[in-house]
Amino acid sequence: MFNFYRPHTTRRDFLQVAGATAGATLASNKLVIAESENTHAIDFPKGKVDHCVMIWLGGGACHIDTWDPKKKGDAKAKKAGSYYDSIDTAIDGVQICEHLPKCAGILDRFNPLRSVHHEVINEHAAATYRMHTGRSTSGTIEYPSIGSIVANQRGAASDNAPAYVLIGYPNVTRGPGFLGAKAGYVYLTSTNEGPNGLSRFPGINDERQNRRERLLSRVRDIYRKRTAGDKRIADYDSTIEDALRLSGPEFTKAFELDREPAELRARYGGEFGQRCLLSRRLIERGVRFIECSHNLNFVNGTGWDTHNEGQLNQHLLIQELDSAISTLVLDLEEKKLLDRTLIVVSTEFGRPPEFDGGGGRGHQSKAFSVVLAGGGLQTGRVIGETDELGKSIVKQPVSVPDLFATIHWSMGINPAEELYAGDRPVPITDGGKPIRELFG
Repeated sequence: MFNFYRPHTTRRDFLQVAGATAGATLASNKLVIAESENTHAIDFPKGKVDHCVMIWLGGGACHIDTWDPKKKGDAKAKKAGSYYDSIDTAIDGVQICEHLPKCAGILDRFNPLRSVHHEVINEHAAATYRMHTGRSTSGTIEYPSIGSIVANQRGAASDNAPAYVLIGYPNVTRGPGFLGAKAGYVYLTSTNEGPNGLSRFPGINDERQNRRERLLSRVRDIYRKRTAGDKRIADYDSTIEDALRLSGPEFTKAFELDREPAELRARYGGEFGQRCLLSRRLIERGVRFIECSHNLNFVNGTGWDTHNEGQLNQHLLIQELDSAISTLVLDLEEKKLLDRTLIVVSTEFGRPPEFDGGGGRGHQSKAFSVVLAGGGLQTGRVIGETDELGKSIVKQPVSVPDLFATIHWSMGINPAEELYAGDRPVPITDGGKPIRELFG
């Protein structure tokens, strides 16, 4: 929450910070953070979200070509600006990219945050870590991802589901860090089959499976007695138990997408759309946090990292995103799940308005967009504003800790609460405050 290791910290600074930390409390559904001896407080009701789906646009999605369009530029003439025309939306006076027409028509269910920022520019891995943990990489501590914190704080919403599912490639940035294996994820890379390790091998019938589980239970009992008190072993053993439970039909039926109407599957679209459909089915079974990666690099050759020629077919990525997210929002709404589910469309950074030598764009982290939808928030409001080219923030900056605090508070999690990496206290967010306008 606060950095105790700033250079030239005075005794007065330390006492102020210590007092501020001690003043963070959670009571009567209100968050109160005493920031200093002047005691400026945040005091408003927490959210009541049960689930979160984070759509991850790996590579760095260009904000001025999607959610924060500006005057049109020209890549060939090296004239800075948006690559596409913009269109009106369901929010009066707000426009987005022409290739997001379906989202535009229902943007009143969304909250574009146009002023997210951090300082990591040229390193994708470091920026991805920042946008998953809310912190910089550290040589002394491995921070948990936001999905793992939600799993740790809220657990699964059902006995027949894991708390955290990753639809995409496993990576340390998505992991539990110092929280340990219990806060980890179950992952899959294709919607054609469920998570690795949960499906039985061919030829393993119920009788053979029961015999195997009885043998495993005896081995586990012996090993637990020999390693009593070792938290890592206990966590690992608990993970085995969860895996056995999740291999049952109650959870694995979630992956049978062919049970859905063909027309609905078509509206969701291709593989990424099917990932979003699967996310809805996982929510219905009690998964608390889902990260759904959009990483179809073959569509334009580069994915969202649109240097050089990757810019030419960026519209295909945007169109996929439009179909999948708009359908997910309306599908959840029809099933009375939208107010209980927060959708977060995130990426590691944005891109500048200038074009590179190949007609694409570089990286920009000092101003970019993250979009929220649903979640029982006060939707239909745009948070933050960038300048005429989208290079700098001119109104209401949103830090990464503020973004994370907003997500956590919507789910009833106190962003100032301290977790422990060994004996070291680590607040859930690095001093983040929920965005007041989004809460009733």
